[in-house]
Amino acid sequence: MKKLITIRKAEKKDIPIILQLIKELAEYEKLLHEVITTEDDLKKVLFDENSFVEVLLAEFGGTITGQALFFYNFSTFVGKPGLYLEDLYVKPEFRGKGIGKALLMEVIRTAKKRDCGRVEWVVLDWNQPAIEFYKNIEAIPLDEWTIFRLTSDKF
Repeated sequence: MKKLITIRKAEKKDIPIILQLIKELAEYEKLLHEVITTEDDLKKVLFDENSFVEVLLAEFGGTITGQALFFYNFSTFVGKPGLYLEDLYVKPEFRGKGIGKALLMEVIRTAKKRDCGRVEWVVLDWNQPAIEFYKNIEAIPLDEWTIFRLTSDKF
């Protein structure tokens, strides 16, 4: 019997698993030391009245196996909002089952429903499996752009 992939919006009760998945992704990216967010932080940005971040959770056979975390951005060139995919993560033992693609396609469907002009994200340059995955869905790398970051301790 084939197990079904279910994609659903996260609920408040999911905050502990959302944080766990964030930490697992950070560990995979060798950045766990940078994770300072808490369950309270996530509750505020995901579920307070002025919430601006959304999370989709993937379930496979009744088990939460991954997530996509995204929010709006805006393109002056396109003149429309877009969705920025901050995290796309599937637990290692569930990779290769179409879960990541199902999550990404749901983000893309959401962008289309909301008349967004783009869906954008970044990927670490050493993460070849992710790069190939994105190229296979015809995503285009923007190699001529350099990302800059200014952290709150600098402003």
